Amino acid sequence: MKLLVAEDDPKLLKSLVHILEHNRFSVDGVSNGEDALEYGQTGEYDGLILDIMMPGLDGLQVLQTLRRNGIKTPALFLTARTEISQRVEGLDAGADDYLPKPFSTAELLARIRAMLRRKDTYLPDLLAIGSVILNRSTYQLVFQEKIQTLSGKEFQILEMMMQAPGTIIPTDRFITHLWGWDTNVDTSVVWVHISNLRKKISAIGAPMEIRFIRNAGYVLEVKP
Repeated sequence: MKLLVAEDDPKLLKSLVHILEHNRFSVDGVSNGEDALEYGQTGEYDGLILDIMMPGLDGLQVLQTLRRNGIKTPALFLTARTEISQRVEGLDAGADDYLPKPFSTAELLARIRAMLRRKDTYLPDLLAIGSVILNRSTYQLVFQEKIQTLSGKEFQILEMMMQAPGTIIPTDRFITHLWGWDTNVDTSVVWVHISNLRKKISAIGAPMEIRFIRNAGYVLEVKP
């Protein structure tokens, strides 16, 4: 398992790297937010351990940027502050867990093991294609600070398409995914939701288009 540790206290960083390597993790250690962002963007890590208070970019900014860019690596925040508001802010930024300083080695390792067990099921709140962002928490579609709020069905349809841009998705698959196998929903209902989606995509000027392919289904095309 490979971990990225970002901590601006050089003694603590050295100690963390030593502890984790002793416990058979492969570790890269960095001391500022800019390096944490650069390393984290590679997507090659199984987990991120980020100090919140770092020079330059802080841990919250690093993780928010990674999540916007589609990096879903599980993350654990370390911080000397214990206010509940900051814990909430960290979790809302996309962290899986939060460990206040000082902490014991045993608790750190236990939190990391728990974080890594969730790795395969983690789903980031933000799904992005370029600068177009779909927020899974708020059902909002965002492009260049313009926002459209989607209905539940519109969100589910667009989420499917943004997860597979350029791929034709049969209408029957939308029906099965949204309403289940045992349903009498007609294909025209899907068309209505997609028609509404097209209007909302156009309203914010997002560079994408939902096209209908005759006898095949719908495809999300991303414009250059």
